[in-house]
Amino acid sequence: MGCLALNASYEPLTIIPVRRAVRLVIDRKAEALEVDDERPFRSERTQYAAPVVIRLVRFIHVPRRFRRQVTNTFLFARDGYRCQYCGRHRRELGYRESLTRDHLVPISRGGGNGWTNVVTACSRCNLRKGNRLPEECGLRLHSEPHEPNHVQLIWAVRTVTPIQAKYIGMFYGDEILSALTSRP
Repeated sequence: MGCLALNASYEPLTIIPVRRAVRLVIDRKAEALEVDDERPFRSERTQYAAPVVIRLVRFIHVPRRFRRQVTNTFLFARDGYRCQYCGRHRRELGYRESLTRDHLVPISRGGGNGWTNVVTACSRCNLRKGNRLPEECGLRLHSEPHEPNHVQLIWAVRTVTPIQAKYIGMFYGDEILSALTSRP
């Protein structure tokens, strides 16, 4: 499990390796806000509790790119790891089935790779749809595709502990916190 790194403003930045977090604390570039006493780091003369959440001492400016590229990882997270046609979750898929990216308007028919033209589909539904529009083959979407909030997108694909989720929720609000704690 990694360590949640917060900016000096308490903005969640990323999950970093615990060894890196210990180094930042030792170098006084960060302070440990939450630690795990069960996993100590030992040196020849000292013992440190493993940090779970650290806060940088100095503010780091992080440029924001609000438009994230569509990747399967982010797409599947946006759609809750469910086929948008039949509604099956990835855990319900058969042995040779998997989640795939489906273009509502196929690329061969002028569709693009933008957030509003792609959905998560199981391989069975994607094969059934083929090179057609959903209406042409009797398929209906469970939800309209949209460009997700960049914060939800970033944290949807990371594993965080309840303590780390609390700090993310403090900065971004209950909507992000509920998305983190209710995902599959």
